[in-house]
Amino acid sequence: MLFAEEAAATTSTYTSFDIYVLIFTVIIAIAVIRQLMSPKKNLFALGFAVVSLLVFGLMDYVMISGW
Repeated sequence: MLFAEEAAATTSTYTSFDIYVLIFTVIIAIAVIRQLMSPKKNLFALGFAVVSLLVFGLMDYVMISGW
């Protein structure tokens, strides 16, 4: 019984899709930085990218805390 409880507590929720989520987060961060450095800023694209980066950042935090 003790071993079963310990095994259940140490199970990981890691999947291979997690790598793709981290890569997409990095790509979105690069897009935000490029949009901020651009002399002619597209505010819609910048706002969309910032919201996407916040969502993916929160998703990464929840995902990594489950590992």
